[in-house]
Amino acid sequence: MNFNSKIYIAGHTGLVGSAIHRNLVNKGYTNFVYADFAELDLTDNKAVAEFFAKHKPEYVFLAAAKVGGIVANNIYRAQFIFENIQIQNHVIHNAYLNGVKKLLFLGSSCIYPKFAPQPMSEEHLLTGELEYTNEPYAIAKIAGIKMCESYNLQYGTNFISVMPTNLYGPNDNFDLEKSHVMPALIRKMHLGKALNENNFEQIRADLNKRPIEGVSGIASETDITNILGKYGISATSVNLWGTGSPKREFLYSDDLADACVYLMENTNFSDLCANQKEVRNTHINIGTGTDITIKELAEIIKQTVGYKGILNWDVTKPDGTPQKLLNVSKLEKLGWKYKTELKGGIEMVYKNYVV
Repeated sequence: MNFNSKIYIAGHTGLVGSAIHRNLVNKGYTNFVYADFAELDLTDNKAVAEFFAKHKPEYVFLAAAKVGGIVANNIYRAQFIFENIQIQNHVIHNAYLNGVKKLLFLGSSCIYPKFAPQPMSEEHLLTGELEYTNEPYAIAKIAGIKMCESYNLQYGTNFISVMPTNLYGPNDNFDLEKSHVMPALIRKMHLGKALNENNFEQIRADLNKRPIEGVSGIASETDITNILGKYGISATSVNLWGTGSPKREFLYSDDLADACVYLMENTNFSDLCANQKEVRNTHINIGTGTDITIKELAEIIKQTVGYKGILNWDVTKPDGTPQKLLNVSKLEKLGWKYKTELKGGIEMVYKNYVV
């Protein structure tokens, strides 16, 4: 890429896409094309085809996806597999048809088997059964990896895939039903702290930005207290799913963006399949190589937010995969390593959340 190359970021307003855009702007790139969902529905192939034909991007970051935490993945199984496969198919195929020089597809560490050896290396893909709660989403992402590899082998394209670990950062989704674990914990404890301090002004401000099941800041204190109670949030305690024992790895979104831009600038598909008779597992893990338990994460967030209540763990709820730690040696050999430590990253996210 050069600074004037035309770059399309699919999903530019989300957690990952916005971080990639910030990184590119900071590095001096100036020629961007993008459209939000209201302008371009990526599940509509005709619309995507028209967009590519009109704008002719040279480089594509495919960061758009339907995402969510364990609750959303388990409830909206059909939507997660259908919409993600549609998005991938349309963007990747139209990138090929329009001569895109390079595409970077973002997957997820959930592609690996539930009981994969830890840390999980790229070659562990498709060696065992997936975690049931996010199986549809994982299958969609695996399809994206294989689609990129297959187009490269048949059509000579230069499409690479990266598999990030659990992400957090600015522009995350804090919806209590659909968010991932980190933003859900931050919001629950933030609201619990406000209840503990009887700070309904702060609660109303929060609900005006992000209503819960239609309950906004204009609702009565009783209605607000009831809806928060439904999600296990009170002045004295916050209820959390599972045992807290699963271990997870977390990467700050700006670090992920830096890795993606680095790979787009420095690594090609041909570098990833050299000397392979049967081309497989050309994707690249992106993470920190370290993890903590969900219970430890909750305690860090509790301290950061300043919540003084009790954390109750509902052991009747699923834990998900016991551990999801990525082996990032392949990425490190390619010349990139993360910078943001977890505690400092959480402090930045919470500071951004309360603004």
